[in-house]
Amino acid sequence: MTVPRQKSAAKVAPKNRPAAISVARRAAFDVLLGVERGHSHSDDLLRGKAINALSAPDRNLATALVLGVLRWQIRLDHQLQSLLKRPNAKLDGEIRIALRLGAFQILHMDRIPARAAIDESVELAKQAGHRFASSMVNAVLRKLAGAPRVSLPAETAAQLALFTAHPAWMVERWVRFYGIDAARAICQHGQVQPVSTLRLSSDEADAELTQAGVNLASGQLLTAARTVVSGDVTDTAGFREGRVRFQDEGSQLVAEIAAAACTNDAKSILDACAAPGGKTLILAERNPNARILACEASPPRLEQLRRRVAPFADRIECRLADAAALEENGVFDLVLVDVPCSGTGTLGRNPEIRHRLRPEDFSRQAERQRELVASALRAVHPGGRVLYSTCSLEPEENEEVIAAVLAATPGARAVSLSDSIDALLHKSILHSAAAEHLRMLITQAGALRLAPGMFSTDGFFVALLERIA
Repeated sequence: MTVPRQKSAAKVAPKNRPAAISVARRAAFDVLLGVERGHSHSDDLLRGKAINALSAPDRNLATALVLGVLRWQIRLDHQLQSLLKRPNAKLDGEIRIALRLGAFQILHMDRIPARAAIDESVELAKQAGHRFASSMVNAVLRKLAGAPRVSLPAETAAQLALFTAHPAWMVERWVRFYGIDAARAICQHGQVQPVSTLRLSSDEADAELTQAGVNLASGQLLTAARTVVSGDVTDTAGFREGRVRFQDEGSQLVAEIAAAACTNDAKSILDACAAPGGKTLILAERNPNARILACEASPPRLEQLRRRVAPFADRIECRLADAAALEENGVFDLVLVDVPCSGTGTLGRNPEIRHRLRPEDFSRQAERQRELVASALRAVHPGGRVLYSTCSLEPEENEEVIAAVLAATPGARAVSLSDSIDALLHKSILHSAAAEHLRMLITQAGALRLAPGMFSTDGFFVALLERIA
């Protein structure tokens, strides 16, 4: 495997005049600094006022820079460290980010001249109050631009981790659980920008987008999903009015499986961890006779949820509540418990997760997840069903949670998802080829494990439980 080579020549003559900093690079620098200091997640910062105020091209460049640096940060730091006079020197956060921004552009963005990347990184360091260190930024990035590209092996877990810029401990886990080839596919998916996938509320929405100049392709899994080939979806009436919304196709599949999980028409549904509301909307669309209680423990996320599901306000009650402590017992036909998790199945979409996650986080998450599933089983009546889902790849948050809950709950059993897949195919919700493939992914215990990138989606785990007493 080799690093993509820069197409343009890296001629970098020194210049005396200060370089102006483009608004996109300045915005990317500020977002990365916020992430580095733990102020917020990149997804939140990229949706903030500063980014939204940019023109579309500048917003796209800023987003590409932020996500690209976060995806490649581990390897960028390794490459930059070898070029420092003191490789073990501790650098200020602003200098690290200026170096990473320049290095990412030099190594991974063919259309940006090396001179521009270097000059603006130097100026970012100066304007951040590090005038003395700016000369070091200049020297290191000039060396990087002129250095030959080196091929790296990726045969062992440690080599694969460095090559794909993932933490070694994380890759070693995946190799142990899934094998080197599957781990390589997971890592490679984590290094690419996810496709933009839409959920369409009707066939008319498809025609509406086409008329607005948006080019679409069919989803790989679901007949209601589309991927964006070109065009600005956000500038259409369908998007503004909620007939079209962005949602990963794997996330849509989870909600579709939940909606099809009941053998009879569901009348009462609990969405236990509902924000931001994409799955809640699918539950409402697929169960027109059901009343839905959508719970969220975070006040800001609850407000986001309320806005999102407003078209169904007559049937969806949004409640500020911890779903693990609900007092409604034995009243629901169906509970969707899409639990908070480590998110290791979404590293392509949320690359900074790899930098803040620690191995001990999985057991902490699993304890909370077991509480939520146990509460969900109490909330359904006998014969009612609970759909459990995560966007995690880790057994502690998936199979082990289900096994622990079933061991502690004699009145519950696991239900294979085969019938749910068949039901979705029968209703023309699933593409036939996708249904065949999904059946092959059902585990011996009847759950579904969807690896990242398998259908150009994030990674998900889905299990169905039934209360029998």
